Amino acid sequence: MKLLPSIVLGTLLAGAIAPAFAQEQFVALPSYRVGPYASGGSGFYGGIIDYFALVNAAGGVNGVKIAWQECETEYNPSRGVECYERLKTQQGGATLVEPLSTSIAYGILDRIPQDKIPMTMLGYGRSDAANGKVFPYVFPLISSYWSQAAAMVKYLADKNGGSLKGKKIVHLYHDSAFGKEPLPVLEALAKQQGFELVKVPVAPPGSEQQAQWLQIRQARPDHVILWGWGVMNSVAIKTAQRNGFPREKILGVWWAGSEEDTVPSGDAAKGYTAMSFNTPGNYPVLDEIRTKLYKTGKGNLADQARIGSVYHMRGVTAGILFVEAMRTAQEKFGKGKPVTGEQMRWGLEHLNIDLARQKAVGAANMFPTVKTSCEDHEGSGAVKVQQWDGKKWVAITPNWIVGDRALVKKLIDESSNKYAAEKNIKPACMP
Repeated sequence: MKLLPSIVLGTLLAGAIAPAFAQEQFVALPSYRVGPYASGGSGFYGGIIDYFALVNAAGGVNGVKIAWQECETEYNPSRGVECYERLKTQQGGATLVEPLSTSIAYGILDRIPQDKIPMTMLGYGRSDAANGKVFPYVFPLISSYWSQAAAMVKYLADKNGGSLKGKKIVHLYHDSAFGKEPLPVLEALAKQQGFELVKVPVAPPGSEQQAQWLQIRQARPDHVILWGWGVMNSVAIKTAQRNGFPREKILGVWWAGSEEDTVPSGDAAKGYTAMSFNTPGNYPVLDEIRTKLYKTGKGNLADQARIGSVYHMRGVTAGILFVEAMRTAQEKFGKGKPVTGEQMRWGLEHLNIDLARQKAVGAANMFPTVKTSCEDHEGSGAVKVQQWDGKKWVAITPNWIVGDRALVKKLIDESSNKYAAEKNIKPACMP
């Protein structure tokens, strides 16, 4: 059974509450397709649903079909918590949740282990949750914000002959939990490497930034890290141009590196760079989605031109990770049977998506190889840098970049152990 409609908060759509069959695996998607962040939400969740539909069309995961249900959060933290509470008991009980919001993820963080529903945070969220001994039900998969921030500094250092000593870097950030998340790493690296870090917050949604760019122009930084989301990104790129700041000196977080950020920016975006945990391009899995779903009217995106776009590809990547976790869990707990939330947690903690497995699902090198464990719920930490050439994104780092992993690990251990002490958690691996 395929459940596509979003639930407007407080209203369950007819058909979205149909009972799950015995051979279905239910995934909760507290999504957002309206509001200032709709382009990111619609692309990402569209990619997840497209991959689920593709797997279902091929018979499911060892015969188990995937069911899903959306609830419209509008990227609002309180609505996100309400959506989680509404979805977690649907279809016999959620076995996985993906909110695509750092603030919402923080809002349900303490509920997840009580409910025994694993939460993924694909490239976002609370970075110290990579320590599975403290956060057994939380998975900041592929690369956390801390790993990304460390990789950004490494990339900028490489651009400056291997050293940032004496340089000035502005962190222009969405004034939210999302925007503040990389600060521990950036502050530690500034102290370690001898560069000055200037913090410039932008009130969400970020549609007005003249004051911030005047401050940046006066500071005369060597680089600007754009840690934005939604409309904030195109406004930043265009305002930087109006203030005469070179786009080549701006490096965006991966949520500031989509077509929805650059196309509205016009010529101001040409030459702009941003991070990515995907390699831009086309892949067999995307061709399958086009031919098997969209040619038969079963695709999720309204605009087929978005197939394979940055946000859609990230969603497809998430879908692959989720399905591989289901497959891994079935290998241990029984093929051809839906797994519980606890069993899904085990599957997520034992992912091993190497290049051979990527090739098997038509996604070779689309994202870095992922291998998780109790000690590492991230599974990679590798990233790439991409550049907008005026028409499309092009990877400008041929190899995956990894920042200072020792520093990131140290910060993860310190922060997660502090959290454990506050919550009276005894860190340990779950069986």
